[in-house]
Amino acid sequence: MYKKILVINLMHIGDLLLVTPVLRTLRENFPDAHIELLADKKLGDLVRLNKNLDDCILIDKKGDDDRLPNFVKVIADIRAKKFDLVINLHRNERASALAAFSGGKKIVGYSKPGFALLFNKVLPNLKAVKHQIHSHFDVLREACGIEKIYDNGLEMWISDEDKASADKIFHENFPAGTRVVAFNIGASWLTKRWIDSYFAECADNLVERGYGVAFLGGDMDKGIVETCVDQMRQKKSELVKIFTGKFTLAELAGFLDKCVLMLTTDSGPMHIGVARNIPIVTMFGASPVPGFYPYDAKDILVKTPVACHPCGEHLCPKTGAEVLACMKKIPVSVVMKYVDELLETYGEPAEKIPREYGNYQCRVIEL
Repeated sequence: MYKKILVINLMHIGDLLLVTPVLRTLRENFPDAHIELLADKKLGDLVRLNKNLDDCILIDKKGDDDRLPNFVKVIADIRAKKFDLVINLHRNERASALAAFSGGKKIVGYSKPGFALLFNKVLPNLKAVKHQIHSHFDVLREACGIEKIYDNGLEMWISDEDKASADKIFHENFPAGTRVVAFNIGASWLTKRWIDSYFAECADNLVERGYGVAFLGGDMDKGIVETCVDQMRQKKSELVKIFTGKFTLAELAGFLDKCVLMLTTDSGPMHIGVARNIPIVTMFGASPVPGFYPYDAKDILVKTPVACHPCGEHLCPKTGAEVLACMKKIPVSVVMKYVDELLETYGEPAEKIPREYGNYQCRVIEL
């Protein structure tokens, strides 16, 4: 039915990975179609090797392509490709405009009101009440006429070179046979971050039992990781390594393949962990659980007990002792209980754990 398809998502790491089940479904339903994805250039590692795509259009959305002449050129280049179907899965002005002016024969998905006039069908993004992936599937069913969904969970492929680079880094830093737990303590919102002293206590607990601890994250996380590690009793241990700001996204994926568990906030790296099949324990504060839980049944999400969850605020509006109460009231003892449960259940590198398909509802622990 459709010969040329464009999918648009210009959001962040996790949001882009949550589009991968859509790409799988499109490929299975339209095996002969030419399928492209429009995404942020800095996130290219996540999708450029996706086996369900024929090509990627990667734009520098916060750089060169944020200037009007270049943005107009991007639209012109898209129009020249004459897509039969354009699916927008990012409801902001930039993505809505790209879809609206794409020249696609059929334009569907999420849109800001003004641009919606040029869409054939607009649907609401229901991420507050159902998983973001399931909202995307609604677009495929209701706007594209797709009846059969093919859900293999989150998917990410990396090159042999990136895998080899990650393997080399892992083996240069940890003795053979070390079981390593990956810590991702940063998040784009302050209200998504668990308390750094709590992470430090978890890290000490694991190191004292012989586990390696690898601190991950991007350049923006260096300060909070340093603050966390400074609070550790075992900060000088050879089993504690800091890789914050040192990995590409592809190398991060390859490194997680070698780890036995990921302890993380609701963040982009959490979704990379899901795509790489590593067991995950995560703590949710401001984030809505239905829309963004780790999309894998073996993972465990610990939910804050406070009444204001999920606030969706980037900064906590409360004062005094109640600031970040959502995270303060998730105790270390509870988190470590589930860390130990997953270590006992799986306990080997993610790359050796068989992937299970079809059940993606993680376990939610209500405190």
